[in-house]
Amino acid sequence: MASDQSHVDVDIDNDIDIDKVVNEELSAKQTIAGGDGLITRRKAKKIHRQLSKDNVVASGFIHGPRSWKNSRRSRNGYGRGLPKKGGAGGKGVWGLPGSELLETYEDVNDPNFDNENLSNGDIELKAIVPDVSYEEVKKKVDPIILEYFENGDTHEAAIAIMEAVPKNNRDMLVEQVIEVAMDHKPSHREMTSVLISDLFGHVISEADITKAFQSLLANLNDLILDIPDAPTVLGNFIARAIADDCIPPKFLTITKEKSDNEVFQEALGRADTLLSMKHGLVRLHNVWGVGGALRPVKALTRQMNLLLQEFVSSRDVEEASRCLRLLEVPHFHHELVYEAIVMALEANSAPTEEALCNLLKAFGTAVLVTPDQMERGFLRVFDDLPDIHMDVPLAYIILDRFVDRCHKEGFLTERVVEKMPNRGRKRFVSEGDQEFIKSHKTS
Repeated sequence: MASDQSHVDVDIDNDIDIDKVVNEELSAKQTIAGGDGLITRRKAKKIHRQLSKDNVVASGFIHGPRSWKNSRRSRNGYGRGLPKKGGAGGKGVWGLPGSELLETYEDVNDPNFDNENLSNGDIELKAIVPDVSYEEVKKKVDPIILEYFENGDTHEAAIAIMEAVPKNNRDMLVEQVIEVAMDHKPSHREMTSVLISDLFGHVISEADITKAFQSLLANLNDLILDIPDAPTVLGNFIARAIADDCIPPKFLTITKEKSDNEVFQEALGRADTLLSMKHGLVRLHNVWGVGGALRPVKALTRQMNLLLQEFVSSRDVEEASRCLRLLEVPHFHHELVYEAIVMALEANSAPTEEALCNLLKAFGTAVLVTPDQMERGFLRVFDDLPDIHMDVPLAYIILDRFVDRCHKEGFLTERVVEKMPNRGRKRFVSEGDQEFIKSHKTS
């Protein structure tokens, strides 16, 4: 029987299912052992099955034998071929990315491990806020305030202050802001009062503002050395803060009892006077005046007329320049040029024309009046000359003479001179000139 079994040919292909091959072989043995003595040979049927690696072959990427053997991908043709659990499971793997931040256990093999660190409960962690000196706060606050004076954005200033100044030093912040504003123009002081009001409640508190004012009152004698009107300015700040509900009115009565210093009482008296005025709280919104572009046009024109009249009387260019800067309307300087030319036309006086020409030249040289503002002022006079001529009959002659003088001084461009208007009809002499000409001819 053993020899007969050796004659059984069973072709086994690599792709044949092993279980089916064994079943076929057993059936062949039963046939051989039958009563007929006949030997029936049955060839095993080839069975193909599709493995998961066939999908990889179809995609064009084939792993080597070794890499396929060690692959952790599914062999049943399912799955996306990703590592199990996203790389978080299995032996010898690092775990899910970022899982080390969620671990709460302590590694005893860590060289920095200290079993007495937090386990016994004797150690308590507290946040330590370092003390900041006034000089350090000043270095941080000064750039923020100067930038705020340029853009006027209180929101941006609040963000910068919260990042730069700790909460326990906000009183130094208020003190420094007021000191910087006291050394600037009234418009900047108005912006400072607005900033304090906007920061109150979420960046600075009532205690911070109160402490800052008390410190400024105590140092008032030193502030007077640099700012002679410091008591008046500080009193305005205190009154404005009370009007804006940043500090209570009782601040004045409580603080008056703390010192008998003369300038100390002067500042508090100034604030008390402003608050005691009729409708004082309403008027305090304009305690620093209406500056810059907020002023009415008529008010600005009146101020410029007074400036020019004072200059014609005193011939003080520096004082006129200072007054023009205080107006803080560089976009409206063409009105000053217009009023100066009209004043020269109405005066019809060579000394006045010369003085006003020198004033415009000084403003142009110092770039206090820009070339475009200068040109715009002259062009406005050219456009209004027909109306001006009704009040000043010799306006064309005087203007021609004044423009020629300014052009010779070098601050008036050729383009403006070329736009100088001429009368559309032949210019007749006046009646007085006619009598002079007739008498001259007869003689």
